[in-house]
Amino acid sequence: MKNLDTRVRNKAVEIANALLEDGYEEGRAIAIATAQAKEWNENHPEPGSKTD
Repeated sequence: MKNLDTRVRNKAVEIANALLEDGYEEGRAIAIATAQAKEWNENHPEPGSKTD
């Protein structure tokens, strides 16, 4: 996760923690959280960023 942008990494940690609370194994939670955070970032651009 350290290769992700800070914004995406923070979202991935948030998602991973929720998945761990739901009983997912750590490796699986990280993989799912990383993919979902990247998708979330694509669909939710930062305020003030270009959306060309």
